[in-house]
Amino acid sequence: MGVFDLNKLVRPNVAVLKPYSSARDEFKTQGGEMIFLDANENPNNNNGLNRYPDPQQCKVKEKLAEVRNIPSKNILLGNGSDEVLDLIFRAFCEPGNDNVITLPPTYGMYKVLADINNIENREVLLNHNFEPDITAIFNQVDRNTKMIFLCSPNNPSGNSFEPETVQVILEKFNGLIVIDEAYIDFSEKESWLLKLENYPNLIITQTFSKAFGLAGIRLGILYASAEIISILNKIKPPYNVNELTQNKALENLSNSDNIRSQVSKILIERSVLSKELLKVNFIFKIYKSDANFLLIEVDDANKRYDEILAKGIVIRNRSNQPLCENCIRITVGTEEENKRLIKAFKELDNE
Repeated sequence: MGVFDLNKLVRPNVAVLKPYSSARDEFKTQGGEMIFLDANENPNNNNGLNRYPDPQQCKVKEKLAEVRNIPSKNILLGNGSDEVLDLIFRAFCEPGNDNVITLPPTYGMYKVLADINNIENREVLLNHNFEPDITAIFNQVDRNTKMIFLCSPNNPSGNSFEPETVQVILEKFNGLIVIDEAYIDFSEKESWLLKLENYPNLIITQTFSKAFGLAGIRLGILYASAEIISILNKIKPPYNVNELTQNKALENLSNSDNIRSQVSKILIERSVLSKELLKVNFIFKIYKSDANFLLIEVDDANKRYDEILAKGIVIRNRSNQPLCENCIRITVGTEEENKRLIKAFKELDNE
């Protein structure tokens, strides 16, 4: 990689932006009980929710830093991963001028966010092993390419990209590399968090929606250099993570044994599902997965999707995605849910 210069990537208007200063950003408590008359809040204690939440989510970041062994200064939290991804576009990509590279089949929100922000999205298909094609990627890179998105483990294929491939891209590209690790806790591969300090152009996103089991609270995580975090903090909404979400996240992070237990059960059930579904004659292939779902090739995805839906089970038809012809994606459920799914498939196989 050449000399990485973050200042050349940030949008000029963002670089000089003076961020909004919320009431709770302007002071530090002096200890003891404080009287808050600064933010025009209702003074009556309505179950502790009459006050604005901590705009920097300090307690959550401190606990997350402990769990992930990453300093708090390298963490940004958002209203779901979609918000932190959107912040990256808004901070570093000039509308109508810059471009990003995505690698279909992949998470669809990258393209949506590029479109919303009027950023050209250059799609470079993964190869037939669902791995990045390095040559094809860099054939699309030009002076206005600001970011490359790598979803690993990838959605919908489920595989983790080979570390050697990712390393080449990190070292060769002078823009930002965004590695989406939403499913990393289900993978045998190591998180790129371990290499974060080695790559100033690396951004990693994770989520509370998968392994942590808290999709309903909408809490996304971004890890990056302190310099990148500082830029993103300038443009994030002042109170973007509410008090209920922060409290629930803290409660969850304090029960790591339960998280590990749930992940372990999901991995066991993933193995059971894969083994049993391979006995179904119209299932041709189940791709190796490092996530909490399986990508499955069947004889007719449209037909099988409708049949399973009629049995009261919702799966995802991924046939409209590149390289996924006649493929369905199935999330690993509970043991009972998976038994019902297997039973439904085997009933269809015997019809």
